[in-house]
Amino acid sequence: MLHNYFTIAWRNIWKHKLFSLINIFGLSVGIAFTLLIAAYVWHELSINHDLKNADNQYIIQSKWKDPNQGYPLTALAPMPKALKDEYPNLVANYYHWDGVSSNVSKGSKHFRESLQVGDSTFITTYGFKLLHGDPKTALNDPFSAVITRDMAIKYFGKTDVVGEWVTIESFTGTKHDFVITGVLDKLKKNSVTNVIDGSNSTFFLPGAAAKFLGRSLDGWNNIAIVGLIELKKGVKPEDLTGPMKSLIKRNAPPQITANLTPYLVPLKSFYINNGNGTVKKMLYTLSSIALFILLMAVINFVNICISRSSQRMKEMGIRKVLGGLRKQLIWQFLTESVLMVLIATLFALGIYALARPYFTDLLAADITGLFSFPLYFYALPVLLALIIGLLAGLYPALVLSSLKSIDSLKGKLDRVKDNVVFRKSLIAFQFGTAAVVLICAIVISKQINLFFGKSLGYDKDYVVYAQLPRDWSKAGVQKMEDKRYRLSQLPQVSSVALSWEIMDGANSGNLQAYKQTDNPTQAFTSQLLLTDNQFAAAYGIPLKAGEFFKPQYMQADSGKVVINETQSKALGFAQPKDAIGQQFNAVGIAPLTICGVVADFQFGAMSGRILPITFINVNQTPFYRYFSIRLKPGNIESSLAALQKKWAEVMADAPFEYAFMDEALAKMYKTELQLKKASFVATGLAIVIVLLGVLGLISLSIQKRTKEIGIRKVLGSSVKDVMVLFLKDFLGTVVIAGLIACPLAYWMMYNWLGNYAYKISLTAVPFAIAVVALLIVTAILISLQTIKAALANPVKSLRAE
Repeated sequence: MLHNYFTIAWRNIWKHKLFSLINIFGLSVGIAFTLLIAAYVWHELSINHDLKNADNQYIIQSKWKDPNQGYPLTALAPMPKALKDEYPNLVANYYHWDGVSSNVSKGSKHFRESLQVGDSTFITTYGFKLLHGDPKTALNDPFSAVITRDMAIKYFGKTDVVGEWVTIESFTGTKHDFVITGVLDKLKKNSVTNVIDGSNSTFFLPGAAAKFLGRSLDGWNNIAIVGLIELKKGVKPEDLTGPMKSLIKRNAPPQITANLTPYLVPLKSFYINNGNGTVKKMLYTLSSIALFILLMAVINFVNICISRSSQRMKEMGIRKVLGGLRKQLIWQFLTESVLMVLIATLFALGIYALARPYFTDLLAADITGLFSFPLYFYALPVLLALIIGLLAGLYPALVLSSLKSIDSLKGKLDRVKDNVVFRKSLIAFQFGTAAVVLICAIVISKQINLFFGKSLGYDKDYVVYAQLPRDWSKAGVQKMEDKRYRLSQLPQVSSVALSWEIMDGANSGNLQAYKQTDNPTQAFTSQLLLTDNQFAAAYGIPLKAGEFFKPQYMQADSGKVVINETQSKALGFAQPKDAIGQQFNAVGIAPLTICGVVADFQFGAMSGRILPITFINVNQTPFYRYFSIRLKPGNIESSLAALQKKWAEVMADAPFEYAFMDEALAKMYKTELQLKKASFVATGLAIVIVLLGVLGLISLSIQKRTKEIGIRKVLGSSVKDVMVLFLKDFLGTVVIAGLIACPLAYWMMYNWLGNYAYKISLTAVPFAIAVVALLIVTAILISLQTIKAALANPVKSLRAE
């Protein structure tokens, strides 16, 4: 009997190819998109879960009374080791590290790489696997290095490179050979080697190498070291609260003791909760989009199944007259429905395989392949197919099988007409969802355009930046200034600036500033930027008063600084010109004299307001990282080629690895850009699913009303009249759906924009564009479908059965 059900089901699917294709394709697209997003969410949620003893691994975070006093991500440098040494009954292991970048060379190859300088416990604590080398001794020698598999291939063309060496440059410009003692297997994304997304370490050096590099992993006033610990089984994070406070009280300076509260965050949840839960919000958003897309596809499938079912009343009547039982009819409908969903699921798995590389690139994540999931995953598509199939087939099966044989044979629809309102409600839900997704995509796109627009307070166009070899001394700065001057003489270059910062929000530190007449307790936090006198010119920052340092630095100018308008107002000056020549105090340093005031500009992400900024001359405080180079408008490729040639002449041992400011902003707004791309994809899918549903339903409606169309034609109706007849059925539903969708989309986008200090205004334009666009596209599709029916010979229409 089951064989017969499937045979008849297949014949019905094959007989009505158009409707079957529309139904199967629409549902398969929805299922495929949902599976892709589910795979991405599963991948993100599993980050850090495969680390050794993951349940007991924690990262030490810092909470400061004033958030600008320190970094939330880092801990006091000696804290992890002190916890292990003094509380061995609580702490099983520790790892603390400093992240830097430096020039790495091998023969004629010169690259700038990310280095992680930390404890020798790095490999064994987290269970990282070595392709080559001994994990227990790999980081014992001060001049040893463990590298990633990709770095081994990059420098040596193979992975078995234990015993080979590379040359690493220190921050004073000296160089030393480091022996490769281990090669890491391919690392999964984690918060130990990649604590901040986009800054993946590639070289791992022992803590003893910090001295050579000019860094330190010690000192209770060192607040810039990442600290991690492994707790013993049964120990809870709150058990470490007292010990950490005690260590700070006994060892840290009073200013830190009074302001710092350390706490532990589980590594298993650190990734998704870091940065105010940005990743978690992204996962919630994408999951919601995927579920709505799937729901739209399911509604589309159910709607067409219900609409088609009324055409089979005579078939049901004949089968009942011939002895068919009601339960057999129910099983027949359910079998057909489940079979179609299973076919759609198979197509969805194929779409998953084809679309996975695109989504991997879109979401910047390694989305799992079809055959790499846990075994339980493969039951989910089958279970989903059964649920959707039963849901779609149950209603028509129960209603049509309950009709009397004589009513079925006569084609009486009295018992089935009640589903019209239900079906229109489902259509309205689809259109409403599509409208919400489209409105959100437009608003997100406009906000992201603001991030990259002209309202940043500086000119990012034609600006490239490149990292520099470090010699953090006054002589080193003078050397760099000389190289800067030589690069600036290129006819393709407008200006070059030497600085610690670029416009990505990562500044060198803060100072506590206050008026000379005020008490130090009334100090406010000012972001500290270390630059030379060309920084404002390189970034096109308008000067409001004074000058951006002297053209030539002299020691007598060591106390002169430049501030922004926000700081000028915070110091009580009504106009920028009033601040020139005036002094202000900063906690811990001599009074500073204001020589220039620049216009406010967006330093970092727009999620925060513009803060007070103090520019200190890099010649006075000799710490730098970048050349920022403004190119003249024109042929960018030839300008970069000329710049690269000159760079090789000026700094032969330093690689010219440049990036445009747009790329730095893209890193800063990575999550928002992913959301923008995903929203556009979701919008496209939502519209496709809606239009497929309209196509199927309008085709069915035309089939049902063929005789009516013929009669209307005979009575004088025009093609236009027939088109309007069908347009009224659908467009009213679209308008109602749009009116419901707009307030919902407004609420969603109002809350999303609330995360940004600087944002676009929510006008009626995105809402009008979305609703009108859906109306136009739907009207065109319905018109194209009805024109054919309206132009048909009415004699054929009247003969149709």
